[in-house]
Amino acid sequence: MNIYKICGIIGMLIALAAAFTHIPYAVVLMIIAGIIVGISVATEDSVRVIVTALALPVVGAGLNELPSVGPYITSILGNFGHVVGGVALLVMLRNIVNRLKA
Repeated sequence: MNIYKICGIIGMLIALAAAFTHIPYAVVLMIIAGIIVGISVATEDSVRVIVTALALPVVGAGLNELPSVGPYITSILGNFGHVVGGVALLVMLRNIVNRLKA
């Protein structure tokens, strides 16, 4: 297990815990974990990462209407979106840098 996987697991655990309790600076921690994970993402997976970052909050918002568990699922998927958003941010910045180099 490498540092990228460990940071991904930590980010997901923070996302899960933040859905049920208040964690100071949880969003910042999730985005930083996502940026660290983004270092290990292959270039050919760029589109998947960006689409996932966009889809997670949308799907979560659609599940908000489920009785009694909807708000929790929405919060969990939204928090997962923060982690994947950090990954997507680094992937997009890396793509911009690669385009400017060429």
